[in-house]
Amino acid sequence: MDASSRRSEDVPASAAGDDGRRETETERADRRWDELIQEVRVAQTGVQILFGFLLTVVFTPRFTDLGDTDRTIYVVTVVLGSTATGALIAPVSFHRIVAGRRIKPQAVVWASRLTFVGLVLLLGTLTSSLLLVLRVATDDSVVPWLVAGVVAWYLVCWFALPAWARHRHTTAD
Repeated sequence: MDASSRRSEDVPASAAGDDGRRETETERADRRWDELIQEVRVAQTGVQILFGFLLTVVFTPRFTDLGDTDRTIYVVTVVLGSTATGALIAPVSFHRIVAGRRIKPQAVVWASRLTFVGLVLLLGTLTSSLLLVLRVATDDSVVPWLVAGVVAWYLVCWFALPAWARHRHTTAD
């Protein structure tokens, strides 16, 4: 019996992964894939809804009143939303294309990278969307401060806090 077909109860304690689980490489890849897909579902739904709304803006009467700067922000926002959608859907396509090729551990790594890129692009989409909406809705003097504050909040929630927890709770052994 090869290592990839062993069940977790057949895995010796010395083969436990970095998180202390007693699972084979295949079981670990399956678990990590399931976790990743659950995460992607959340981000994917949000970016698709936002992107859908963005696509309708160009057809509203008020769009023709936008100045050149706001139109440029809008175009950048739509492109960011489109690329974020593509990156967050990519893990599904990646899995479908490589399914059955026995490369799930590598597929998980690539899907994880695509998801991270998608989150960065989603950050850009949300930032530029907020910038556009606030430029239209409020006084221009407060917009940079409001956008900077919200972006700082996203950075803390999405990146700084997880990085801190990873550093704080990851052991050296």
